[in-house]
Amino acid sequence: MEILKGTQGSFPKVLLLTASILALWLPQGSWATLHIQKIPERPQKDQDLLLSVLGVPNTFQDFTWYLGEDTDGGTRLFTYIPELQRPQRDGSAMGQRDIVGFQNGSLLLRRAQPSDSGTYQVAVTVNPAWTMRAKTEVQVAEINKQPSTAHLPLNAWMVAAAIIGPLAFGFFLIGSIAYLLVTRGWRGRSPRTATTEKPELGPTHDADDNNVYEVMPSPVFLVSPISDMGPMNSATDLLNPDLAPYSQLVPAP
Repeated sequence: MEILKGTQGSFPKVLLLTASILALWLPQGSWATLHIQKIPERPQKDQDLLLSVLGVPNTFQDFTWYLGEDTDGGTRLFTYIPELQRPQRDGSAMGQRDIVGFQNGSLLLRRAQPSDSGTYQVAVTVNPAWTMRAKTEVQVAEINKQPSTAHLPLNAWMVAAAIIGPLAFGFFLIGSIAYLLVTRGWRGRSPRTATTEKPELGPTHDADDNNVYEVMPSPVFLVSPISDMGPMNSATDLLNPDLAPYSQLVPAP
């Protein structure tokens, strides 16, 4: 009976010791692996970049961020120790970068620059025997201030056409109206010449003739002599008719 009682008392201690050993030496793959999410996925110059770490255990000792392929003192950005009053301890790779670490293992890079591009690695120390790691590639792009017209999206062309089209039509309409007004005013000011003079009837005079003649109707009805009433089939009679029987030329007083 005494042997049985001693065995029952030591069994819980052995079970607790075994569970502690398994917890310390539990393979890393059996726990949730770390994953780094970039926000935004493709950062640009002067834009804030958040590297959010997913899968960090609820309790851990510290975590360290590195910039580069190696994880040593020369590539260490900072170490975050939650138990300290000032938990963040910057490393030699921090330089002039503005980086803030958070208790959940995430990293915030403010006003990212193209020189900040590279491989970012995080190491989360759960206990002295177990460290979880993850890494990601970051590429900070330059801002294209003057994009080429060949790469403009179709929406930009449509907006430009919608704006320029009505403006061009408006200028054309205004120009047409102004042209019509100017033309009408010019035509209104132009003199209209009308022929008001009556042609002067009468025989032509020589330059040496100083007498002034005027045509007066005959006081009596004149009848052409019978001898003059011959056939008028001659072209000369038609072109040069005799005006003596029908009018008298007298000098003007």
